[in-house]
This record gives sequence, C-alpha cells and structure tokens, in this order.
Amino acid sequence: MASQGQLLSRYPRAIISIIIALGAGGGVLMKNGLFSIHITMLDGVKGHDSGVTILRDGQLISGGPHFWSLGSYTAGNGTWKGHFATNQHTPFADPFVRPLFGGQEVTSGFSGTYTDNEAEVFGTTLVGGTRSLSFHATLKRLADL
Repeated sequence: MASQGQLLSRYPRAIISIIIALGAGGGVLMKNGLFSIHITMLDGVKGHDSGVTILRDGQLISGGPHFWSLGSYTAGNGTWKGHFATNQHTPFADPFVRPLFGGQEVTSGFSGTYTDNEAEVFGTTLVGGTRSLSFHATLKRLADL
C-alpha cells in the first residue's frame, strides 16, 4: 500500500483530498470506483461541502474545492467505518464566510452503509480537541476504476 506521502506526490492536493483506507472486514467489499460526495453538517450547524472520492483496493481518496483529508476505514457485509484528518487547502473567496474548522486540521470518525453504487455515513468531527460537530455524507458512483 502506498504511504500518505507517496499518494500526495501522485495527486495534487488542490484537486483531490486524500483519505487512505486500510483493511477489509470480510464479506461484500466496497467496489473500486470514483464517487461524488456530498456532506451536510447536522445538529443545527450550517455547513456543507461536495467533492469527489476515489475508492480503490482499500484506499479512499477524497477532496473538494477547499478541503482534503487522510485516514483509514474497514468495510464488509455492506457496512463500513473509519476515521480521517481534514485540512483546508484553499481559503474561501467570501471574507464573510467563517470556516467551521478555523483553518486548522480536524479529525473525524464515521460509520455507515454501502452498496455497489452508493454509500452513506454519519460521523463526528472533533475541532481543536474541545468541540464536536456531527455530519452526514452520501456518496454516489460516477465511474468504475
């Protein structure tokens, strides 16, 4: 498996966000593919993001116009769970937009379900070690790899 540094050298940070995925929990595995991802913050917090995610041989590579991430997951029998760290690579153009993460690295954990063509997760992001934010994300297959 490629290291985080090797993946970062192959994929530009400003285009693709990276989450390294490790392992598989047996049963039906997640199919390799390119997915769209749509994230919505929960619990009354206003925030959302969209981007692309690559799932390939236990590795998940994901990113959008402002953020990139690195992490790991396990999957099997239609369920998956994992964790990742997220960083901001590009500031927001609107000076009145306040990033939920304040430009700092944050860590997240998630769990959810998947099929051949889509996945869904619910998770929690820890900001600055003191604040937690809940999120929901959906992924839809765009192409096979």
